[in-house]
Amino acid sequence: MTTKTPFELMMEQAQEMAKAFNPAMTTFDPKGFEKLWPTMTKDSMEMFFGKGLSKNGLDAKTRLLLTLAGLTMQGAQAETPFRMTVRHAMEAGASEEEIAETIAQMSMFAGIPAMNRAMELAREVMADKKDDEE
Repeated sequence: MTTKTPFELMMEQAQEMAKAFNPAMTTFDPKGFEKLWPTMTKDSMEMFFGKGLSKNGLDAKTRLLLTLAGLTMQGAQAETPFRMTVRHAMEAGASEEEIAETIAQMSMFAGIPAMNRAMELAREVMADKKDDEE
């Protein structure tokens, strides 16, 4: 007999309630929902978040790598924002190696489990991007 945690029981209840409200929720996939949000171009990111306010400020790639570091420090719990930040970092010119190095650096501060989770999410995004390019 397996005993479920209170969180698992709560999630099951929430899923049943969502299905009762909207039967289409039985096939809802959060990753599919993420694909509806476009990736901003590097120039847009620079204008909104970077060089638009300070010509000597951080570029979009650096800002996004710092954001990845922060999200990794939080244990990469916010999956959708994490995956979107990886997508945006790649669009801003960050290489797969730079993304992996940023995440790996955080293992010293956030721990190996947080780093592993972040790497797993980043690899998913990188694999999706490769699939889209083929």
